[in-house]
Amino acid sequence: MNNLPSYIDHTLLSPEARETDIRKLCEEAWIHQFKAVCVAPTYVAYTTEMLEFCPVKIEIATVIGFPLGYSTTKVKIAEAQDALDNGASELDVVMNISQFKSMAYLSIREEIKDLVKLAHDRQAKLKVIIETAYLDSFDLYTACEICAEAEVDYVKTSTGFAPQGAALETVQKMRSILPAHIKIKASGGIRTYEQAIAFIEAGADRIGTSAGVAIVTSR
Repeated sequence: MNNLPSYIDHTLLSPEARETDIRKLCEEAWIHQFKAVCVAPTYVAYTTEMLEFCPVKIEIATVIGFPLGYSTTKVKIAEAQDALDNGASELDVVMNISQFKSMAYLSIREEIKDLVKLAHDRQAKLKVIIETAYLDSFDLYTACEICAEAEVDYVKTSTGFAPQGAALETVQKMRSILPAHIKIKASGGIRTYEQAIAFIEAGADRIGTSAGVAIVTSR
């Protein structure tokens, strides 16, 4: 698959990541022309500097309300605003799973809508991480419906910090539930070329992985 790098969000969200690791991440993204890099909020400004003169457009993604999702809406909005001010062009927001399990669906939808508006007003994209490891079939349907109603750009499977990451069957179900214009990001445990291709064939439009280089060079 010749265009595989254009599916990959090259990711480094380790709590031990150093500035030198972020520099390497950016260099790898530059060399392999990945679609995006995904870094912690504290490194967004630095990543923006590192990629300023890259001849290929590489999106700068960061995480909001990560990894547990239960920050208040005001905090998530402030985080998102700061990330956008520092150069982020994509926001991966963790859904409030605690509220979701309490069936506070309206509150969740309103929070996501507020974040979508903020992102879109700044010409940025919003991905919502629904953390599928914690969702049964009904929950998955409901979460996807809420995201669709809020007009998010992507629904993302996992933070990578839950007991389980992306599953092919889950991505297939998500694709059957979501409208065609809302894309899917599969993440969590995807480390090989074969896995990446399988998830793309299942309906994923992006692959979030820390193994981007290994995936694209193992063909």
